[in-house]
Amino acid sequence: MFVDEAKIYIESGKGGNGCASFRREKYVANGGPDGGDGGKGGDIIFVTEQGLNTLSDFRNRKVYKAPKGGDGSGKNCHGKDAEDLIIPVPVGTILREETTGLLVADMSKLGQREVILQGGRGGKGNQHYATPTMQIPKYAQPGRPGKSMNLILELKVLADVGLLGYPNAGKSTFLSRVSNAKPKIANYPFTTLSPNLGVVELPYGKSMVIADIPGLIEGASEGVGLGHEFLKHLERTRVLIHLVDAAALDGRDPVSDIEKINLELAKYSDKLAALPQVIGANKMDLPDAHVLYEELEDYCKAHDLPLFPISAATGEGVRALLDRVVQIRDSISDEPVIFEREYFAEEQEALSRLEEGDGIEIELQPDGTYWVGGPVIDKMLGFTHLESEKGFDFFQRFLRERGIIQRLEDMGIQEGDTVQVGDTAFEYYP
Repeated sequence: MFVDEAKIYIESGKGGNGCASFRREKYVANGGPDGGDGGKGGDIIFVTEQGLNTLSDFRNRKVYKAPKGGDGSGKNCHGKDAEDLIIPVPVGTILREETTGLLVADMSKLGQREVILQGGRGGKGNQHYATPTMQIPKYAQPGRPGKSMNLILELKVLADVGLLGYPNAGKSTFLSRVSNAKPKIANYPFTTLSPNLGVVELPYGKSMVIADIPGLIEGASEGVGLGHEFLKHLERTRVLIHLVDAAALDGRDPVSDIEKINLELAKYSDKLAALPQVIGANKMDLPDAHVLYEELEDYCKAHDLPLFPISAATGEGVRALLDRVVQIRDSISDEPVIFEREYFAEEQEALSRLEEGDGIEIELQPDGTYWVGGPVIDKMLGFTHLESEKGFDFFQRFLRERGIIQRLEDMGIQEGDTVQVGDTAFEYYP
């Protein structure tokens, strides 16, 4: 079954916990701390693979969680880094963050590999917290949690040329005539329920990929007749072949059909509406086709639209149409249409922290130690020399001015409790 949209939940692995242990060996009195660090949690990585052409695998599995990093242990043993979780997707898959709708990644190249969520950092063992004033630190840092995200996956087919028109305009017949594609052909609406791709090889060494987009109807831009699901497949194309039934076998007016479908394109996207079009007046082998052709010809001249009388059934006029399409395509930049990334997990996480407060995290650990961290703290510690009197004075003012002391007091800190800031532990005195 062709599936071109899916919703999933992804979560990177938590970092392993650091270990609080002490060297205990015969003839070694008062061995120091030797707790090892925790391992890094697994990343969530998307890769494109050949042979995949649908998102059907995501219908049955909705949750993807990377494994946790291994915990540190004694004798300075580092916990094992967790394996990354690799998620294969078809080429042309777009990843969007569900809440904001922002683009996370455009998986538009074969073999592309994108790290979407990084695993949590492993916690530091107690060997890192030994100081002249605290030689037996009983605290080890817990692993940092992984990141999570709800994703919307959209598959946008990769094609140079989009083939569109009302149901029964003859698109499937046209595609089977010009390419190696074998779409189902029948005389009823929505014969094509999924986009068909065909590679067109021309005698002079040119080739192009055509996407047969399922029949559009009036209201498609609002989602009528599966319109939204199929219009998105035109977003990577550079030229449109617009087929109309010149014989009006269903009693339709070809000029009206062109206007209605172009209106739906404009409602959906200004970019789609601006794409160059070549009109193919199909079924010209039928006697009644010439009755409406003159009106269609006048309309195309007035709107500067190239018009080609063709018969997909017999092949008449098809080569001339394809030559013109290739000419237009080659006159346009050959840069592939790639959607730029809009969502960065790290930035969104930082913004979220700033909205919640000031980007400073405080956690009460199981052993009663208060851990203070976050990017603001890391930056402050990077240029502060805590061993000097001046640096330590600046550090204390920083804690008060940023409201960290007040937050610790609100959490119930008592005199003599330990506060861990970065790699340094302090005893709290009001």
